[in-house]
Amino acid sequence: METTIKVRTAYDLPPPSFDPNLVSVARGTPGGELLRRYWQPVALATEVGDLPLQIRALGEDLILFRTPSGRFGLMHPRCAHRGTTLLYGKVEERGIRCCYHGWLFDTDGRCLGQPCEPKGGLNRDHVRQPSYPVEERYGLVFAYMGPLDRKPALPRYDVLEDLGETHKIVTDGSSIGSGGPERMPCNWFQTHENVMDPLHVFVLHSTFSTQQFNDMMAVPPEISFDLTPYGMYSVQLRTFADGSRLRRLTELVMPNIRIVADPFLRTFTKSNNVAWTLPIDDTNTRIFTVFAFPKNEPVPRFNRNPMYGGKTWFELDAEGHQRFPGDYEAQVGQGAVTWHSEEHLASSDRGVAMFRRLYREAVQAVTDGHDPVGASAGENMLVQVRAGNYLIPMASAASD
Repeated sequence: METTIKVRTAYDLPPPSFDPNLVSVARGTPGGELLRRYWQPVALATEVGDLPLQIRALGEDLILFRTPSGRFGLMHPRCAHRGTTLLYGKVEERGIRCCYHGWLFDTDGRCLGQPCEPKGGLNRDHVRQPSYPVEERYGLVFAYMGPLDRKPALPRYDVLEDLGETHKIVTDGSSIGSGGPERMPCNWFQTHENVMDPLHVFVLHSTFSTQQFNDMMAVPPEISFDLTPYGMYSVQLRTFADGSRLRRLTELVMPNIRIVADPFLRTFTKSNNVAWTLPIDDTNTRIFTVFAFPKNEPVPRFNRNPMYGGKTWFELDAEGHQRFPGDYEAQVGQGAVTWHSEEHLASSDRGVAMFRRLYREAVQAVTDGHDPVGASAGENMLVQVRAGNYLIPMASAASD
């Protein structure tokens, strides 16, 4: 029987909508409560100087500072005394001092002094400046913004540990992807689920306008997906004319960590980087990437590669962005928050659908009062990275 498809115009479109469980990041929302059960990077350590730094993370405006001895503090911006911002405070060895009346708070928010009060404040012990726990690792400042009684330990990643004398940690504000800026004016989820969409590499980055990575990536891959104890990964198997194969793995660690092997295929080994997709708020995102690089090699800036007709992303004019679109154009082009009601997912989107299902399950677990995967109170976690590029020679490929 022939199926008749009703002809519709844009006028007939129903009001669009999105899934709030996927895109919400504010405190009290389902997604926001899930994200707050994990440590989140909020700044590069090098961004924090001798002055307080204003930041925004998970929809909250906060003040980050570092004492001369290197201790970090992350505070609610309004001083607990009369509400002026601590952005204009003075950072001292014991903490941060408000500019208005000099109240001093340590990095945990305890009030240490009230100079305008008798004897420095007889009741100062009863005042607490709202704050969040912070830790520095891998050149990033991490914050835990969830309930204290459910705080897990800050996880570690095997590819960033025990580097010995040959490698060093390099922390970058750029993504290892298609060379755009690390800040994007759109919801974090539509940028993050892209990692479980390996066919976009074949189209967007390889065959649509120009080869942005490596000619080997222009070969259509066979794709499979599987779960890990902390998330999921995809396997992309490309077979070449000489019988050799490229086995490429990309990985997601719940909820917002992505591990992507070098798409330029300069090495065929385990991935050397871990990246966090920070939701600044519902409509702004920042990527933090940490690399392990050989000490004797120059560190490449991935967002400065001439990938677009010999130009970097930042050198393109408006016409150039139309002719050579990359991740930024495709993801920001979905809108500030994409409309899920207008999607038509297909079989090639099974990785995206699988990740959304994992994320919704984690949201529901937190809503039901349980711990999400990898975020049990006090849990110490060392993630064994699977992601990487692995070249299988012709003889080995033939024996598979």
